[in-house]
Amino acid sequence: MPSDLTPSRFADLAESIAREAATLAARRRAEGVEVADRKSSIADVVTAADREVETLIRSRIAEARPDDAFFGEESGTGAGTSGITWVVDPIDGTVNYLYGSPEYGVSIGVVRGSADPAAWEPIAGVVVAPATGVVYRAAAGEGATRDGEPLHAGSPASLAETLVATGFGYTVDRRRQQVGVLAGLIGEVRDIRRGGAASLDCCAVGAGTVDAYYERGINPWDMAAGSVIAQEAGADIRIWEAGGTRSFLFASPAVVDELATLLQRLEEDVLTQ
Repeated sequence: MPSDLTPSRFADLAESIAREAATLAARRRAEGVEVADRKSSIADVVTAADREVETLIRSRIAEARPDDAFFGEESGTGAGTSGITWVVDPIDGTVNYLYGSPEYGVSIGVVRGSADPAAWEPIAGVVVAPATGVVYRAAAGEGATRDGEPLHAGSPASLAETLVATGFGYTVDRRRQQVGVLAGLIGEVRDIRRGGAASLDCCAVGAGTVDAYYERGINPWDMAAGSVIAQEAGADIRIWEAGGTRSFLFASPAVVDELATLLQRLEEDVLTQ
C-alpha cells in the first residue's frame, strides 16, 4: 500500500475495514452480548465484542499501514512515523448494542497529526451501522455520502426551527450538568433528540435528519469519522472548553454561531450554580 494515499484511497481502506468489522459486530450481537467490564461508571460498559472488533480493525490497519499511528477506545494508542493517525471506535453506542438497539456504529477516522480534534487535519471517515448495513463515508475535499448518495446538511430558517441531537456522559455530575443545559435549550429550538451513538449523530447532521448535534465531553474516537462526514456534507464545527471539559457542536452554518453562543451561555450558567 503506498505511503502517500489520497483522501479517497484512505476512505477506500477505511470502508473495507469498517465493513468487515461491522459484519463481526453484527454476528456477535446475534449470538448474544454480555458486559465484559465497566469503565468510568456502572453505566459505562464494554463488551467482549468491543474488544474483539477493535482487535480486528487494528490488525487490518497494521497490515496495510504499518507506519501509521493508532488511537482506539479499547486498546489505546500505538505510535507511528508517517504522521497519519487512525482514530477508532469499534462499537460506538455500546449500551444500544447491549440492549439490541440498531443505533450503533463502527467508526473509523483518519487524520493527519495527533488524535486531538482541535489540532488534527481530517483526511477521511467511515461509519458503518451494522444493524442496517448503512455506510456513511467522506474524504477531505470530496464530499460525503450515505450508501453512495451525496449528503447535504440541513438549513433551518431559524434557531426555533432547529432540531438538535445530543448525548449524555457516564458520570452523575456530568449528566446533571448536561440536563441543566438542555433545560435551557429546549425552549429555544424545535426539539431535542437522543440517539446514543455520537458517530451516527454526526452523520445525521450531514444527512440533514437533524440540524445540529451538541455534546459536552465526547472523546476523539466518538467523533473522528463522523466529524469528517458532517463537515464534508456542509456542516460547521465549533469546539470550546468550559469547566475543564470540551464541548462539541456540529451544526448547519445557518444556525451554528447563534446556537454556539446560546450553549456557551447555558453551560456557564449551569457550571456556576
